[in-house]
Amino acid sequence: MAAVYMFVFSASVCVAYNPEECTFSVRFNEEVSNLRIVSMFLLPDEVLKIMIVQPDSESYDLAYSSGSIVKHEHVQWQWKAPHGTGLYTLSIQSNYSTDTMKLNIFVMVPYSAMKGEYLNGYRIGKYPAIPFKQLSIYKPPRGFIEVTSENENTYLTPHFQLKQFLCKQSSGYPKYVVLRERLLLKLEMILKRMTEEGYPAETFSILSGYRTPYYNKAIGNVRYSRHNWGGAADIFIDENPKDGMMDDLNNDGKYNWEDAKVLYDIIDDMYGKPWYAPFVGGLGRYKKSDAHGPFVHVDVRGFHARWGD
Repeated sequence: MAAVYMFVFSASVCVAYNPEECTFSVRFNEEVSNLRIVSMFLLPDEVLKIMIVQPDSESYDLAYSSGSIVKHEHVQWQWKAPHGTGLYTLSIQSNYSTDTMKLNIFVMVPYSAMKGEYLNGYRIGKYPAIPFKQLSIYKPPRGFIEVTSENENTYLTPHFQLKQFLCKQSSGYPKYVVLRERLLLKLEMILKRMTEEGYPAETFSILSGYRTPYYNKAIGNVRYSRHNWGGAADIFIDENPKDGMMDDLNNDGKYNWEDAKVLYDIIDDMYGKPWYAPFVGGLGRYKKSDAHGPFVHVDVRGFHARWGD
């Protein structure tokens, strides 16, 4: 069973944190994870390659209710997604323990399904025709995750739900989101590190996750914001009290960007570690305003960027 960490967060409140990790790790697409819940985003009929990378000497079973296995070799599988969009679930069970990893597979609506600036009545806006500096991470997304009232509470990873990443624009259902798996894994890594440093939280509050280009332009943000491509999140810890504001992390009796600096510095200290290399990206610290409290921006753009000092 995974260890449970418990730290004193204040004089009167304790927060339990469970990393929810398996004893084995799985490689999918370009990611590796040992989390008990992982999510992946595919297009209709796309083939997903899954491989146990540690330990690979044991025996595992892959269970699925939809889609089809097109190839199976020892600890490797190739699963073909259904043609219909929606949420599908796979599970990997170790035959040497009770460990089970749940794979939430979201089959996306292809980008080509957009009609002008809209997708099924939801306004997306326009992605730039020319990628920023010709970087592939700024090409239009392959597709959109369809969010409904039935699936918005789905856990993408053990501590983050789909609804936390919704764009703040007003609309009914269905809504649409773009997300990168690597961002989710990075947020889980940071959350665990915060607990190890003595700042436990059940999750991060996400001030801003995905932004449609339409909404991003409406709030006056930069055209090539990583939020538009589902690779960024503005986060803060909101545990004591739960009031929609960054907690007093440095215990000075104030709620300001010095608390954001605590979070910022712990994340920044991860930079340069070999295991952190795939998660390199932007890191920014923001002060309190009339619209929000202090927060920290993180993204997975693939190269080092810092601001807000």
